[in-house]
Amino acid sequence: MSKKSILITGSSGLIGGEVLAYFAKLGFDIHGVDNDMRAQFFGPSGSTAWNRERLKSIFKNFHHYEIDIRDRNRINALIDEVRPNVIIHAAAQPSHDRAAEIPFDDFDTNAVGTMNILEACRKYCTDSPFIHLSTNKVYGDAPNNLKLIEKESRWDFADPEYHFGISEHFSIDQSKHSLFGASKLAADILVQEYGRYFGIPTCCLRGGCLTGPSHSGVELHGFLSYLIKCNVQKKMYTIFGYKGKQVRDNIHAWDVANFIQYFIDEPRVGEVYNIGGGVENSISILEAISLIQSISGESMITNYKDEARSGDHIVYYSDLRKIRAHYPKWKVTKSLHNIFNEIYTAQIAE
Repeated sequence: MSKKSILITGSSGLIGGEVLAYFAKLGFDIHGVDNDMRAQFFGPSGSTAWNRERLKSIFKNFHHYEIDIRDRNRINALIDEVRPNVIIHAAAQPSHDRAAEIPFDDFDTNAVGTMNILEACRKYCTDSPFIHLSTNKVYGDAPNNLKLIEKESRWDFADPEYHFGISEHFSIDQSKHSLFGASKLAADILVQEYGRYFGIPTCCLRGGCLTGPSHSGVELHGFLSYLIKCNVQKKMYTIFGYKGKQVRDNIHAWDVANFIQYFIDEPRVGEVYNIGGGVENSISILEAISLIQSISGESMITNYKDEARSGDHIVYYSDLRKIRAHYPKWKVTKSLHNIFNEIYTAQIAE
């Protein structure tokens, strides 16, 4: 890799922090933008300040900037000053439940904030790869319209066409996205357009459940982290609808950072990739509860509400065939058991 400096938004969060550590270890000059909006969105338990301080203490090549990405003038000035060789945009309001309560904050952060960074990139570093952390919520709840089969501990796709999961060709139209999904879709389309219209090497990573031990999980966001936290702390975990058989694919933040390295080395223009654990790393809530109980030896305290979250997926896991075809050396290295053990170990150490 010939790149020397990277600007990362959301640098104290799960993906931002993992990406920061990954590239800082490779000797990159890291410029991190994060103002701990997560604490404002979710309260003190969602704060990422602890991770920011941890990263600052470890990496001397990490420069932190307390900037809100909605502040167009400060974002513009920073990118003009730094002229980064790479931009990794991981900052967001990440909860579809919370978005309905704070619609302007959600849209201004996710859509307008992304626009601010893209436009500064177009002005000052057009050749720099721009990697955007998008979401599978851009597909709305359309996957729920697929024929499903109910199994003992999970729902699954009935049609063999979806054996590998949801691909990038899946429709983004005529479905309920949640306001969060809509704001992230607006950002996703903007990133594609700045790539195709202006020739900037961009990609949108439409993530499944991105996770890892650095996740500040809360009930409204951070499925595995929050579930394991509830088990460790013997707190009530509420299951929302679908008999607890709803399925997600989970990918460790390190594997996401590793893919980003491949994209930086061989960038493309205006690309979109579904990125997640795939069918191999898919798990239902019931299965996740069973797995953490087997690891911790502690019973899970649960409460069931027969009311699904609006726009929630019943089954979603990422079809990884396109991303693997474009970058055949990349692979998912951390299994579900690895991920659970890492999060559990981090939780009990707190």
